[in-house]
This record gives sequence, C-alpha cells and structure tokens, in this order.
Amino acid sequence: MSNSVVLVVDDEPQIRRVMRTTLSSHGYTVLEAKDGPQALEQMRAGRPDIILLDVNLPGPSGLEICRELRASSDAPIIMLTVRNSERDKVQALDAGADDYVVKPFGTEELMARIRASLRRANPAESLPPFHSPELSIDFEKRVVNVKSKPVRLTPKEFELLRFLVANRGKSVPHRRLLQAVWGPDYGEETEYLRVFINQLRKKIEPDPRRPRFLHTEPWIGYRFEAPEEKSR
Repeated sequence: MSNSVVLVVDDEPQIRRVMRTTLSSHGYTVLEAKDGPQALEQMRAGRPDIILLDVNLPGPSGLEICRELRASSDAPIIMLTVRNSERDKVQALDAGADDYVVKPFGTEELMARIRASLRRANPAESLPPFHSPELSIDFEKRVVNVKSKPVRLTPKEFELLRFLVANRGKSVPHRRLLQAVWGPDYGEETEYLRVFINQLRKKIEPDPRRPRFLHTEPWIGYRFEAPEEKSR
C-alpha cells in the first residue's frame, strides 16, 4: 500500500518517531498529531488514507476524537491501546474504529492490520443492485437508501453488508465473514461482527430490535434475507 498517507495520533514523541520510521520504510507518507485537536486539524489539511489513534490522549480522549473523525471521514481508523478487555474493544468499535491493536505490538502485526484496513472490495467482482420496498443498495456507486432516503455507511459497514447480500439466504459463519471483510489474519474477533451488525441494523432496519434483513444465526454467524423473499 505504498503512497498511502497515514496519520499517527499519539502524545508520546518517541512512539511517533518509531512509527514514522517504520511506516516510512514501508512506503507510507506519515502525518503526526500529539492530541485530538491537532489530529482534527491534520485530517482537514492532509486528508490521510488511514488513522492510527491512541486511546489515551491528553484532553479529549481517543474515543471522543474517534467519534469526531468518523462523523466527517470514511478513512479507516485503527485504535492503539494497552487495554485488552472485550469491553474496551467494543467501546473502540462503537466509537467508529475499524480495528483495534494492543500495545506493545510487532511491526508485522501492525503492517498487516494497516493493509487489511486499507483493503477495498475488488471492483471486478460486480454485484447487481439490491431493491426492496424498504431498502435499496447500489454496490457500484456505494449508495444505500432506506425508504428512499440516503444512509451513510462506513467502508467496513458497507463491505460487511455487501458480503452478506452477495450470500443472501445463506448462513455465513463468523470466521468467513471476518476473513472476507477484515482479512485472512482474522477469525476469532466475533465482537467486531457484533458491533458492526448492530450498527448496520440501526441504519437499515425499520426496527433494529426485530431485524427484517440482518438475521443472527446462533453460534454460527449471520444471514441476510429480504422479507419478501422469505415469505415466498
């Protein structure tokens, strides 16, 4: 992924220096910020392709800054933190992060996570538009409408929805979903799916508590099915 621009947000100069050296050696252009306000400024000025964001920042926390960044940008966000509980991971994903890396981490792990977050669906793999009375999706234009009103999805939300629609009517196992959307190094991070499916349901379901499109298959995975198809 050479030529991609990475914004590193961390209050420790030594960590930023190591990250700059590592990322530059892999062909990335590096922007830096020491706190949230500087990160927002760099986002507006530099338009990075991906953001590495520390959770523990002075002033507004990394979670708060993540929400602000996500409100105005679709750039992938990887949260960096020393915390490793499922609760912490869910909080980061709920705030709008695409991925979560625990410190200390190895260079190869970080590079793999960056490549996975920058990965996009292969445009050659065309998928016809999906239309129903309540939901329509144009995969080529990446446009989603719920009851004729546009809905904004993050890139990861769109990729997850796209893969489920491509396999609609079928139960897709957790591991297969994770590897299709996040990459081959994933498979056990079921909390990622839980958070992103909940986010998608809030955006596309008439009643997220009683989903009509995105169905949970207990202990297996998830299934997309249009209500009119199910009734046939």
